[in-house]
Amino acid sequence: MAAKSVPLSRAGTRVQVSFEFFPPKNAEMEANLWEAATRLEPLNPAFVSVTYGAGGSTRERTHALLERLVRETTMKPAAHLTCVGASKDEIRATLRAYRGADVRHIVALRGDPPTGFDAPYEAAPDGYQTTADLVADARRIADFEVSVGTYPEQHPQSPTLLHDIEILRQKIDAGATRAITQFFFDNSVYFRFLDVAASAGIHVPIVPGIFPVQNFKQTANFARRTGASVMNSGCASTRRPGSARRSKRSTSGETAAVCPCWSARRLSKKAGAKASVS
Repeated sequence: MAAKSVPLSRAGTRVQVSFEFFPPKNAEMEANLWEAATRLEPLNPAFVSVTYGAGGSTRERTHALLERLVRETTMKPAAHLTCVGASKDEIRATLRAYRGADVRHIVALRGDPPTGFDAPYEAAPDGYQTTADLVADARRIADFEVSVGTYPEQHPQSPTLLHDIEILRQKIDAGATRAITQFFFDNSVYFRFLDVAASAGIHVPIVPGIFPVQNFKQTANFARRTGASVMNSGCASTRRPGSARRSKRSTSGETAAVCPCWSARRLSKKAGAKASVS
């Protein structure tokens, strides 16, 4: 299949697209996922990421999918890895396995506690206390490219946005090379976050998270859990008080977004894939 052209941004630069895949749970989902992957590959994504269940619940399926992506496609896989529910030794073994499979990009995340998104995070026995600790270990084990998450509208458990900025700085100081934001629907939220990050001396690419809406009720529910502002039925924003409407500059250096599951789902609703743009 011939490669399709990717639209240019207003600045005239190429929009780099990436996609995210969920490890398939059965043979039918695997077939659908690979049908979607085959149709997405001609877009020449910057990378494709593969999710990882808490405590390694999808470890084998994640690893198998990563290996196949390396072996059978031209796409560069990025492996999600979470701190929650796993010891340092278990995660280090997973990192070495990824290195052995020629995976060179890690998406390092704290992960949601199994007791619920709002529950306080508790590290597993001999587990990582922070994502920054995981990032540092990943960089020690191999020369991984490491992406991390960040919240432009403040993490629901964070006392302030500046606290989030400090957490992001710690992850970057530990070796993270890119930050990917939680999704948002108000561009000014993202640009304000870039300004605050730049003022704090953070200059790695900050990739905007974009969530195309397929089911408004589900999207609004997820947004409430993650602290993302949405437009209500009367078209009034649920913007956080005091959020800025303009931005002076961007620090991303990449035209990018993380778009959960739209392109791949339209291609194949059972593919078990997410889309992202980088």
